[in-house]
Amino acid sequence: MVLYSASSHEAVAQEEYGMSWSEADIPSQAGKLFVITGTGGLGFEDASALVRKGTKVILAGRNPAKGKDSITRIRAETPTADIAFEELDLASLESIGAFAGRLLADGRPIDVLINNAGVAIVQKRQETQDGFELQLGTNYLGHFALTMRLMPLLLSAKAPRVVSLSSTTHKMGKIDFDDLQLEKSYGGSAAYAQSKLAMLMFALELDRRAREAGANLISVAAHPGIARTELMNNGPAGRPVLQFFSHLIERLLGQSSAAGALPTLRAATDPAVQSGEYYGPKGFLEAKGPPELASISAKAQDDAARRRLWEVSARLTGLVPALSTL
Repeated sequence: MVLYSASSHEAVAQEEYGMSWSEADIPSQAGKLFVITGTGGLGFEDASALVRKGTKVILAGRNPAKGKDSITRIRAETPTADIAFEELDLASLESIGAFAGRLLADGRPIDVLINNAGVAIVQKRQETQDGFELQLGTNYLGHFALTMRLMPLLLSAKAPRVVSLSSTTHKMGKIDFDDLQLEKSYGGSAAYAQSKLAMLMFALELDRRAREAGANLISVAAHPGIARTELMNNGPAGRPVLQFFSHLIERLLGQSSAAGALPTLRAATDPAVQSGEYYGPKGFLEAKGPPELASISAKAQDDAARRRLWEVSARLTGLVPALSTL
């Protein structure tokens, strides 16, 4: 029986998986501030669930019209929603700096940062405004820079969390330090897998550095499995055959965007979550199912590679973390 509206994550859990972790398990988030990147798909679903738990949400994205439309839709379902849109282009260090500057000027502690936004399977190599390969620059380096910029506000919160979105494709990824921007050899799928491996490595390295620094920060990662979101629409433009097969796989093996958001929501709110964990769907190939601990590839657990990636990322983005030991 559906207990809530069709968009409710509790209803999704009831219909798709039976009794399992769902929105109903999220404790009250009243008094907290969540910052979520990405205004559609998973970001929209995250925000929709969280405002129902009483938190304030800043939904950040590059398209003001799309962002404001998402806000309107969320308020139509939850009239009491405390939610605002802020413009943020993760493919621009200047935009990231401006966004962080506005939040720093406001001074309110950030309880949870969800690094969610991304682009996928860009078939022709493109670059961000700063000369980074588009998928690495948007999906990973942009979030690295954003997290570092917002670190003072995170560390001023009582129990801050950073949730970084990875993917099962991280297992196929490779961090090529000799060709990190894939200028010598480019493939859209390989570039996406590299960016998602980098995101998982970042989450694990942030956990390690925070613990060494004695910072009260939880860094976790999550992935949605195969979720029917707008991600593919942000990638293979002009490739109708690829889009057709991608959407076919989503329909046959995947789950709704609301179900895909559950691993992120659990990572962001479950009191039992431990720093350094990784959440995803429990089912076959982690494509769909209730949110549980997910498998981490050996490549993502390579300590030396994670340290090197962090150092390279700090140099590329020109950033020094809020704590010298981070």
